[in-house]
Amino acid sequence: MVDVAVICGSTSDTPVAEKVFAVLQEHGISYDYQVISAHRDPERLDGYVKASDARGFIAIAGLSAALPGVVGSEAGRPVIGGPGRCIHTRS
Repeated sequence: MVDVAVICGSTSDTPVAEKVFAVLQEHGISYDYQVISAHRDPERLDGYVKASDARGFIAIAGLSAALPGVVGSEAGRPVIGGPGRCIHTRS
């Protein structure tokens, strides 16, 4: 079992995910990482969320921001939605 499932809607959201990984690692929180689009692959996303044993989810979405809502509708566990590539982050 992992503590958190981190899901990005696109590989272009990876820079934000890497910042999430750093914080999770700093606190000793286990995680699984997947790139699954709510728009392009909804069946795969649904299957992943339903099969996941994670205690919670972090969904990083781009411009449409649909991913956190879709994950939340299936998860039955806490979901944190975060902005992806549409927000400029500083190093």
